[in-house]
Amino acid sequence: MSAKRIIVVEDDPEIRELLSDYLTKEGYDVSVADGGVALDRLMACRGEPDALILDSMLPGEDGLSICRRLRAASHMPIIMSTARGEDIDRIIGLEIGADDYLPKPFNPRELTARLKAVLRRSDPPPLKTDTFTIGSLEIDRGARTVRHVRDGLIDLTGAEFDLLVCFLERPNRVLSRDQLMDWTRGRTAAPLDRTIDVQISRLRKKIMRAGGSGLGLAIARQIALGHGGDIAVEDAPAGGARLTVQLPLLPIDN
Repeated sequence: MSAKRIIVVEDDPEIRELLSDYLTKEGYDVSVADGGVALDRLMACRGEPDALILDSMLPGEDGLSICRRLRAASHMPIIMSTARGEDIDRIIGLEIGADDYLPKPFNPRELTARLKAVLRRSDPPPLKTDTFTIGSLEIDRGARTVRHVRDGLIDLTGAEFDLLVCFLERPNRVLSRDQLMDWTRGRTAAPLDRTIDVQISRLRKKIMRAGGSGLGLAIARQIALGHGGDIAVEDAPAGGARLTVQLPLLPIDN
């Protein structure tokens, strides 16, 4: 099996060299860039990498702009890093489509663990039953796509798709933040980590937009999925969340 291709975009030469050397020793095929221009040149020559490690504070085009631009055309896993550790920076990064966010300084071993997690999500093992339908949505776990029968594909990031699958596999159960972080990202949540909260909010909004008008319930934002059934991602006590499915999951006949 060929090594996974990683591009590290970092303007600090010492950090860039450190990450390149460490990830190369871990068995990755690593290329480096000091900004958006060099990144575009690399991708034009070698194509899209398996994952991107992207500094948010770059000269010229900043990392957030690069992430937004790439996400509009690609589902490539993106891990963002920044020397600024404020929650708002992490939230903005996740909202524009980053799969994970790592504040500096960080341990290279933690970066490697997170990199393995996003790569694992982007290249899942074959599943016995890959495709399900809920109301007007068709979810293909093998192809990692969600499609509305009338409006076509719904654009989800890798992290959002993993959250949806996590809920689908455990319908009508309250899942804690720690459980969601562990099942979707392979790590436990820090006390103030609101990554999952942001991704649940984005997932809920995208499903609502795809499914049509929302049906108000006292404890949930219920989402109408055509005439066949309803699904909702709702808040639950103690920072958890739950997916409510009001019809059985049915495999689609091939």
